[in-house]
Amino acid sequence: MLSLIRPAVVSMAFFTLLLGIAYPMLITGVAQGAFPNQANGSLAVVDGKVVGSELIGQNFAKPQYLHPRPSAAGANGYDASASSGSNLGPLNEDLAKRIKDSAVAIRAEDGQGVIPADAVTTSGSGLDPHISPEYAALQADRVAKARGVDPRLVRELFAAHVEGRVFGVLGQPRVNVLETNLDLDARYPVLQPPAA
Repeated sequence: MLSLIRPAVVSMAFFTLLLGIAYPMLITGVAQGAFPNQANGSLAVVDGKVVGSELIGQNFAKPQYLHPRPSAAGANGYDASASSGSNLGPLNEDLAKRIKDSAVAIRAEDGQGVIPADAVTTSGSGLDPHISPEYAALQADRVAKARGVDPRLVRELFAAHVEGRVFGVLGQPRVNVLETNLDLDARYPVLQPPAA
């Protein structure tokens, strides 16, 4: 019996050390050496403080910022620990009401015009950090007014942040909301009125 158990225990110990410890350490070391930013979560740092990740959407509600697409992740949205879509079907009344309410809010805030689909629908993960260039353009006048900047300059900044298709064919053109908002803060800071 011992002659049957010993090889099994030795094999289990060997593969545990190889595949459970050595291989993950090797891959982590290679990732940290070759792609340190991506291996650490593509974190955005401003003045030594982490303000978000380029890969995980977060909510920006102030008028001076580019707003992301809606999120169904977690109870209040944008919860990275509860990443998911709404799983509501196209005929669901709750989904129809949420989309209608979102469209009304966008029109009240950003004016009339064609509302892109990503402005009122959630992504599959609920944490998509990107919006369409069309949704960004729809928000340009509001952002410019809130920052006291010429709308043309804001549109140019948004256009500069458009990322093309991967390898020229995969996906759609997109704008990373966090990166664009950080650039807005750097180029056109909101001037606060002096305290009374």
